Amino acid sequence: MTVSPRIVLASRNEHKVDEIRRILAEAGAQVDLVSVAEFSGVPDVVETGLTFTENALLKAREVSAATSLPALAEDSGIGADALNGMPGVFSARWAGRHGDDAANLDLLLAQLRDVPDDRRGAAFVCVTALVVPAGTTPGIMDPANPAALAGPAELVEEGRVQGSLIREPRGTGGFGYDPIFVPDGDNRTTAEISAEEKDALSHRGRALRAMAAHLS
Repeated sequence: MTVSPRIVLASRNEHKVDEIRRILAEAGAQVDLVSVAEFSGVPDVVETGLTFTENALLKAREVSAATSLPALAEDSGIGADALNGMPGVFSARWAGRHGDDAANLDLLLAQLRDVPDDRRGAAFVCVTALVVPAGTTPGIMDPANPAALAGPAELVEEGRVQGSLIREPRGTGGFGYDPIFVPDGDNRTTAEISAEEKDALSHRGRALRAMAAHLS
């Protein structure tokens, strides 16, 4: 009987945990994914990086070190063209308090109030990072290398989706900035589409499917 490798997801955000589990499972990643919330004594990681890659690796490294298990982390956010790519890495705390989705969304809309429709381009970006500690039992696979990838090792993948920001929230699905983001080629926000459709086109879905290719 094959035992799936256990990987700790460096997030306590229940929305993200559910979404990441679903995407990895649909992509065929044969892993036992557990939330860091299931481990006592693991401190919250302070996101001091200035890029999504820096923050994702920072979280994966610290959670892996604290649990002695492979750790998967992601850092993601939205960048508005009219704000030179901001909020970017500050997306989750744009209004000052981490995780206040409504306040973050309202502030971004207020900042873009006078921006014309043809300049409201934006992109959702997600970077996933996997850190495999030294001594880990082989089972994390790299398709470019038929040998099992035992630790220590680090893998990084990025996903991006272009779109635009509307002026009023629409939809009840998703979370964060989903109610104001319309992907290119669609007329619905990412809060108006099904979870399956969102997974297929989202920045997080693209980054995780790329990462899933490394997971056996």
